[in-house]
Amino acid sequence: MTFIIYSDKYLLHDDPSHPENASRLAAIMELLEKMPFYEKLKFVEPESIQESEMAEVHSSEMIENAKRTGWLDMDTYTNEYSYEVAKLAAGGVKKACEIVMERGGNAFALVRPPGHHATSTRSMGFCLFNNVAIAAHYSAKRGRKVLIFDHDVHHGNGTQDIFYERSDVMYQSIHLSPHYPGTGSVMEVGKGEGEGYTVNLPLPHGVGDDCIMEAMEEVFIPVAREFSPDLIIISAGFDSHHADPLGGMNLSLSIYARIIQEFSRVQSRMVCSLEGGYNLTYLARGVAVEIGEMCGMPALFDDSAEGRKCSGEIKELKGEMEKYWNMR
Repeated sequence: MTFIIYSDKYLLHDDPSHPENASRLAAIMELLEKMPFYEKLKFVEPESIQESEMAEVHSSEMIENAKRTGWLDMDTYTNEYSYEVAKLAAGGVKKACEIVMERGGNAFALVRPPGHHATSTRSMGFCLFNNVAIAAHYSAKRGRKVLIFDHDVHHGNGTQDIFYERSDVMYQSIHLSPHYPGTGSVMEVGKGEGEGYTVNLPLPHGVGDDCIMEAMEEVFIPVAREFSPDLIIISAGFDSHHADPLGGMNLSLSIYARIIQEFSRVQSRMVCSLEGGYNLTYLARGVAVEIGEMCGMPALFDDSAEGRKCSGEIKELKGEMEKYWNMR
């Protein structure tokens, strides 16, 4: 069973002049309703996260600051609905994880605002709270090992920051470099108890599907298997697609299906959480591709892109990870 976490309330956090606006989710829902697998999906209403639960991940000052209306930084806006919508987004990913762990199957949390840039102390990069981190922390507290894989074009600095010294949650990321927010080097591997549990592959402009598949086969999947998670959360950012205006990678839609396929073989209990993606057509198609793969009815779209390989970057990362993992 594939569960979809969604609420129309997610559309209330909106600034039409900003790239991260309500039309993103509207475009996704419009396409999903036309897909042949739509009737197979089980839609679930989210529940708001409690402030006390957020406070286990974010500082009280950050939570209070997010209640303001206006601009939290030069990229991150709020309106009169944003704080409650952000609580509903974090609660939505938590709900998805609860359902998947209790009932099996997988889930896609169609939530916004996104979250992976929000650190433990700062809202930033379009993100108020770190939806995935809150849900992963909640799951880890219940004795579950959680793997987060982030395919957004931007490095999830907030998610890395929150789990950098922990070994119960692993963070893996592919991302463009140099690019916002400037973090995510190969040498950022974690600290203390968390050393070896952060896996970053910064990539040059123009990399394509072959690069990502080689990285999956050589590093990400072998490390994931050895880590042996009880739950996988995908930070699903589609600004890594070749047509995205805020991107710089040359990935096609098919790579998102391959990511789901590969990680599903590691652990079938999987939750995807919406992050970036600002070309509305390909954002919606990317989500449809992942959901179609999750529910066993692959969605096929005519899309291709030529991209460069990245064997040198993968070799460097593999050499770093071999210090901590068998890589077999």
